[in-house]
Amino acid sequence: MKRLSGSLADIAAVLHREQLALAQDNLAVEAQVRDIIETVKQRGDAALRDYAVQFDKVSVTELEISQVQIDQAFAEVDAEVLAALEAAKINIESYHRQQIETGFEDSPSAGVIRGQLVRPIQRVGVYVPGGTAAYPSSVLMNVIPAKLAGVKEIIMITPPQTHYVPAILVAARLAGVDRIYQVGGAHGIAALAYGTETLPKVDKITGPGNIYVATAKKQVYGLVGIDMIAGPSEIGVIADETANPRYVAADLLSQAEHDALARAILVTNSSQLADAVQLEIEKQLSSLPRQTIARQAITDYGSIIVTETKAEMFELMNQIAPEHLEIAMDQAYAYLDQVENAGSIFLGHYTSEPIGDYFAGTNHVLPTTATSRFSSALGVYDFVKRIQYTQYDSAALKVAAPAITTLAYAEGLAGHARAIEVRGETD
Repeated sequence: MKRLSGSLADIAAVLHREQLALAQDNLAVEAQVRDIIETVKQRGDAALRDYAVQFDKVSVTELEISQVQIDQAFAEVDAEVLAALEAAKINIESYHRQQIETGFEDSPSAGVIRGQLVRPIQRVGVYVPGGTAAYPSSVLMNVIPAKLAGVKEIIMITPPQTHYVPAILVAARLAGVDRIYQVGGAHGIAALAYGTETLPKVDKITGPGNIYVATAKKQVYGLVGIDMIAGPSEIGVIADETANPRYVAADLLSQAEHDALARAILVTNSSQLADAVQLEIEKQLSSLPRQTIARQAITDYGSIIVTETKAEMFELMNQIAPEHLEIAMDQAYAYLDQVENAGSIFLGHYTSEPIGDYFAGTNHVLPTTATSRFSSALGVYDFVKRIQYTQYDSAALKVAAPAITTLAYAEGLAGHARAIEVRGETD
């Protein structure tokens, strides 16, 4: 891992340049995805079948995954995996149930009623990667909040396989997915956004994917809602002399193994810890099954930064605004109020980031590339709409009319003013 030094501003500038490079558009991919989306719009199911052969090397007859296939997945899934999924589901539900919103209503003055309705999105599409990136935990994280929000129908798509990872289909049924289709890639996103003869058009699309999936989500945004444009995985660790270097190194590698573009950043006020973590990284890399990926990520995007004070550690990490933030310090909870920007926070020496990935119940669909400055983890609130309503009676309107018409005329919108005035005339 590279060691960065200098002023906090200089270090933050270097890291920001890395973030910009990771977030930069790939013009070739943008153009290819536009062509794919247009083809799906024009040719529907036929395009999906052709792309399945071209990209997935699988010939697909029936686009919808049958109940027989789902039953087979339940028969094949490892019993311990099933038990773990069921336990994780309980925790995810109990956490996200606390995010359920209710509307409100008030009457600030006589004859006036104001309020807000909370209504679920009608139909949501969830993208689930296939192959080596098939993560049943992501199925639970995307679907359970939508179910708790009251979404009427949840459609899941996943790339066609000659044989599916059983846990993916099992997680979908446990979480409450209504229909599953074997469609992947940018063409799958296009099918969800525009609909085909078989796949229904959805109102919002969530779920992780490769650069083609992320680009497709960006291009259909506006026609449908999306959760976020996710970049490579990130972890930031704030640690002092009380941290265990073995734990810190393992946690940094837990994210580095995701992707060669993943970012792992340690900020500490202890040079001794920094040196020890560097040694541990190399030691642990040698036995990591995904060593090649993790090593490239650590080499290209891994950083160790030593600051003078604890306050500077938090100041710098707030500028980095990481997806995952670990505070590896004694009494870590006491430092919670110093965090301004992070997708999800893990407190103390024993709260390793994978706890949140799989089991604690907090969501692992998180903002990346510093977008935690203005966005949040996926939650129930992402699957509802808030609708305002207002009622004024005649007397209340007469009281408010002078202020309304004054502002309307000030903005040069006489029609607005007259819509108020005409009611005074008819009364």
